[in-house]
Amino acid sequence: MQTMIYLDYNATTPVHPLVFDAMVPYLTEHFGNASSPYRIGRDAKVALENSCRVVATCIGADADEIVFTGGGTESDNLAIRGVAHALKAKGNHIITSSIEHHAVLKTVHALERDGFNVTFVPVDSNCMIDPYDVIKSITPRTILISVMYANNETGVIQPVKEIGAFARERDVVFHTDAVQAAGKIPVNVNKINADLLSISAHKIYGPKGVGALYVKKGTSITPVLTGGHHEHNLRAGTENIAGIVGLAEALRLATDSLEEESKRLASLRDSLEKGVECKIKGVYVNGCNAPRVPNTTNISFMSIEAESILLHLDLKSIYASSGSACTTGSFNSSHVLLSMGIAPQEAQGAIRFSLGRDNTEEEMDLTVEALVEITEKLRKITSI
Repeated sequence: MQTMIYLDYNATTPVHPLVFDAMVPYLTEHFGNASSPYRIGRDAKVALENSCRVVATCIGADADEIVFTGGGTESDNLAIRGVAHALKAKGNHIITSSIEHHAVLKTVHALERDGFNVTFVPVDSNCMIDPYDVIKSITPRTILISVMYANNETGVIQPVKEIGAFARERDVVFHTDAVQAAGKIPVNVNKINADLLSISAHKIYGPKGVGALYVKKGTSITPVLTGGHHEHNLRAGTENIAGIVGLAEALRLATDSLEEESKRLASLRDSLEKGVECKIKGVYVNGCNAPRVPNTTNISFMSIEAESILLHLDLKSIYASSGSACTTGSFNSSHVLLSMGIAPQEAQGAIRFSLGRDNTEEEMDLTVEALVEITEKLRKITSI
């Protein structure tokens, strides 16, 4: 069997061996409930508190500002719904962008049905938000701005520092979905004036089913899950200690190796892009003129549907993802690429390659070779 080449690290990552080792004791002998008063419960509580400190240190926060959740989606929901309902007496206007992850977009659409007004700020052809479009959208009824730190499809880093400064000046709560940024680029909640920031473990070699939300002291927020007094009364339910320990260790490892790994991944990404551009006609790197996280590239292959390329890559054990989704028999273009002004036909030919810790230069060369073969074959078929 051909060795797998995995190029979809933005979708999920394998658990780092050191993360796994850190988690195992809390799945076995240290299995206590952190709310229990006896020794194994106290041991779990200590692990929970230590994990809070680790996560807080990695993002420039205080330990009591960290709330552990069931993942990035829950963190986004808690941030957006929690603030919306806590501040609804003050206003009902929310600002977000047109390129957000569906965890944000579907949440604000649901709030629209509950009577909230939402402004969707556009992006330019480089997938960049103009921070002045955000400031122009603020009204006396604006209570929340939610703009992602880095886009999951193009990797483009948004001007969150400027947006956060505008929000702070106007006393508007600012949330950023940092799921694709944390562990890949430096993230400091104070430098970007964030009131809320979402993280997911499985994007950074941690386990699935656990995330975190930074909540700045004094931020008005109502819990989404009700029950016990867990997580500063913001997230009811017995804590997933093993998962939380895994998240903290994963973020610590990613932060410690950030500079070196970022350079390595950027070099691999650039090599892949150059190889594709030199050897294949009719390709374009989406968002290439904007700052990007180092591991992500989104490439449009003209006159070919991405799904066809991905199927042929799959046969070669090369795994990437599409900026489009095939649902109920219709081929829907990526909302991110369409927001950038990319034509639907070009958007349907877009593939996201997201790199990670196990990728090598040889894999980039093999992927380029495979893409040359596949695109030539598919273009011959479509030209018949």
